[in-house]
Amino acid sequence: MSSKYFFFAGGGTGGHIYPSIGVAERVLEIEPEAKIHFFCGSREIDTQVLAGTGFQYTQLPAKGFSMQPVRLVGFCRSFFDSYRIVNEEIAEGKNAVVLGAGGYVAAPVCWAAYRMNIPVKILNVDILPGKANKIIANWANEVFVQFEETAKYFAGKKLEVTVTGCPLRKRFEGPEPEKVREKLGLEAGKKVLVVTGASSGSERINKTMCSVLGKLEGFAGGWQIVHLAGKANYEQVRSGYEGVKIGYKVLDYFDDMADLLAAADLVVGRSGAVSVAEYAAAGVPSVCIPYPYHKDRHQYLNAEQLVEAGAAVVVDDLPDASERAEWLAETLVELMGDEGKLGEMREGCREVARVDAGRKVAERLVEALG
Repeated sequence: MSSKYFFFAGGGTGGHIYPSIGVAERVLEIEPEAKIHFFCGSREIDTQVLAGTGFQYTQLPAKGFSMQPVRLVGFCRSFFDSYRIVNEEIAEGKNAVVLGAGGYVAAPVCWAAYRMNIPVKILNVDILPGKANKIIANWANEVFVQFEETAKYFAGKKLEVTVTGCPLRKRFEGPEPEKVREKLGLEAGKKVLVVTGASSGSERINKTMCSVLGKLEGFAGGWQIVHLAGKANYEQVRSGYEGVKIGYKVLDYFDDMADLLAAADLVVGRSGAVSVAEYAAAGVPSVCIPYPYHKDRHQYLNAEQLVEAGAAVVVDDLPDASERAEWLAETLVELMGDEGKLGEMREGCREVARVDAGRKVAERLVEALG
């Protein structure tokens, strides 16, 4: 029997890679001899995320699309360079399926697979499809979406839409919060506030959080903070915490979000599609600060799913830093002082959590190969 090959394509952010890892892990549970291979971009975050998984991966020179003449030439050149690399990699994997997870990295991979008559499927975890997935939908036979509202954006395409939720890594099925408490040296008996700007960090969240620390000193006896600053801003954030009364740990990056969020009593962060799925799966109330500069404002729509379930509140990333900080400070003081409200929000998480999404997608990929 010939080997079964499962190719995953996406990169540029953790949100284009983490869900694919969750699917790949479940594929191996169903098909232990399956051949797994990832195609990712050239950004450091791509290799940082994939290096610890044990999965093989190939970095592609793909670049984002632009209509500016110079950048357009660069895009075209990088697309066909990536296409040639992919062709060589997947040539032996005729009994194969490709899952495109979004971003400019996915396009040349899915195009190569389509040209070789290899089944192409899409993973679209944001409410609104991105440019790459809209294009790839012309080559795919199925798209997996996190939200039912997303289905209408693929209307008219000749592909099946399957609502699965957002695939998460296996660790979210059995997190060990005490393990991360011990690893980080967190104080027993104190609640944990996690602050995160996702895989690369968020400078605006970092600065805003540092500016409100003085207003949280009244919670020093019962709370502590774990702040994921991102590598680029680690030193700046660490200096911002010096001298504060509330206990804290400032980290540049932390890969085991399943354990960390399971240990959290409240989280402050962006509302990317993977982030909101992780908050819900971990059952942790969230203060969502949607990224404000996407034209389609999809992070606001993602956060709305949690807000409607009573699992989150939104603090707008206002242009005025002082107004933004005041809003965040008021929200944190209110929530950190109201255990009843936090309990209601945890219940809301259970309404929207879908921890079986990875297995559902994996099963469909395996079925595609017969």
